[in-house]
Amino acid sequence: MRIYHLSAECYPVAKVGGLADVVGALPKYQNQAGLDAAVVMPYYNRKFVHENVFDTVFRAVTLLGTRRLYFEILKERNNVLGFELYLVKIPGLIDRQEVYMYPDENDQFLAFQLAFLDWISYSQQSPDIIHCHDHHSGLVPFLLQNSRLYERLAGTATVFTIHNGQYHGAFGWERLPLLPEIDLTKTSLLDWSGGINPLAAAVKCCKKFTTVSPSYLEELTISSNGLEYLFYLERGKGVGIINGIDTEVWNPDTDPMLPVHFAAAKPDAGKKKNKEALCKQFDLPLDKPLISFIGRLVLEKGADLIADAIELTLKEHKGEVSFLILGAGDPQMEKIIACIKKTSP
Repeated sequence: MRIYHLSAECYPVAKVGGLADVVGALPKYQNQAGLDAAVVMPYYNRKFVHENVFDTVFRAVTLLGTRRLYFEILKERNNVLGFELYLVKIPGLIDRQEVYMYPDENDQFLAFQLAFLDWISYSQQSPDIIHCHDHHSGLVPFLLQNSRLYERLAGTATVFTIHNGQYHGAFGWERLPLLPEIDLTKTSLLDWSGGINPLAAAVKCCKKFTTVSPSYLEELTISSNGLEYLFYLERGKGVGIINGIDTEVWNPDTDPMLPVHFAAAKPDAGKKKNKEALCKQFDLPLDKPLISFIGRLVLEKGADLIADAIELTLKEHKGEVSFLILGAGDPQMEKIIACIKKTSP
């Protein structure tokens, strides 16, 4: 069974959140189970790309409306991740360093999806399943079923996994001409709240959708940034599967990022030595409790609570505790936390 995972992130190529961890692990274990899984993602000008060997396996031109985009499909030569890895490269559009936050982000991910579909269509591939992850690949299930260009692939099963239901990738109807040769009688499948919503379209058009836990499947019917009723309507084809971890990567006995290795069954001594190294690196007192936060500084991660929590703790326990924050995101939240750093002793 041939499975393509289509994602904006994949550890260790490019990682912003948990999406990368899932896409970097699931296909590896699917292959070990006897399936044939591969990952397709955008090209990023990052360390992993420069340290590994890639071969160009396909070249063509895709259309983004009237805009002609030359693209290449690059394949990592040695399967170092335990699965085939393909990168979609479009000069000037999908060849940058960062994953998100560009002003033409909608164009980037739309072009990524079109290049992927053109590649498997022109090369006469017939995958059994296309597994789309988050809104960055959310238009693929719709296009497979409703674009004349991909009629041959219309019967391909699609699975859509929602890692974060707060981000939809929505854009206005004036951009509809960017979608190639679609059946205009089916545009209601794209619509939500008066615009084109890739995440909503994927939920409507995929064969099955999954979430990162059973509880998150229920949470989406309560809080999903305006899609609550859609998830209520489509709940019959939703499945919550709790995220696991790749214990070959997240293993304190072998993790190359840890100064001192330790067995998971006996963590105390190893954790103490790693705290010593961390405190030395950031000039923090070793004899004080160290409270840390690692994650995106955004509302759904609770980052809006961090500043008040730190200030309250420092007020009540001045000089008795240290905080270490690693993350980026909302500029205002970053600014507030940076101000605390400047004003705290």
